[in-house]
Amino acid sequence: MLGSAPGGGDDTRPVGGRGVLEGAFALLDALERVQEAGLTRLAADSGLPKATAYRLLEQLTVMGAVEKRGPRYRIGPRMRRLGHVWRPEPSLDKAARAPMRNFVRATEAAIWLCLLSGGQTIAVGGAPGRIPYFSPPHPGAVLDWPTAVAKVLTAWSREASGLTLEPTEWRRDATRIRGTGVAFDREENTSGVSCVAAPVLDRDGALVAAVCSPVEAVRPLADLAQNLVRTSKAVTAALP
Repeated sequence: MLGSAPGGGDDTRPVGGRGVLEGAFALLDALERVQEAGLTRLAADSGLPKATAYRLLEQLTVMGAVEKRGPRYRIGPRMRRLGHVWRPEPSLDKAARAPMRNFVRATEAAIWLCLLSGGQTIAVGGAPGRIPYFSPPHPGAVLDWPTAVAKVLTAWSREASGLTLEPTEWRRDATRIRGTGVAFDREENTSGVSCVAAPVLDRDGALVAAVCSPVEAVRPLADLAQNLVRTSKAVTAALP
């Protein structure tokens, strides 16, 4: 039997009408955002009472979904294994494979394939380039705003979660991105790293995914952007 939560009692039902699964996923989402935190922070970020958050975190720890070190929690090995198993829509993965390889051969730069899910930018694949540091993250990894690929996906989508820009400024930027077909990140997210991204659309012009290429900040982006746009169009052409 698990220990009693701070504050006493052993009722494991989340209050306020929230289900147990909803509460557990709220905690996992909070851990994904902050990487590691204590009970008080996670309860606040997930919107759960502290006693409820404690009970759910202890249960998730027993299951291997959460790992506890002292008074702090982080995502556990079981969730990491599940994240590595996750894959995107098979048709998208297949359509992108050859165009991404061709991009790497032409530019020696890495390329990532990403999509928007629940307002978050999710990495789903890619191909490594000459510099290992820029190799694609594992499928299921969440990318931060304001990466170039997050800008592209949000500009073509109605979802706007995670925006830190003023709405008026973002509307102007989104219009420009849709007009040029590319977005740039010039050391906005990571010092010394720039990135260019382009959307992958279906044959009706609807957003499917996006491709991006992170490179050293000293590298010119114009030629890279042209190659990336050609790659995104090649993926579109290969979609069923």
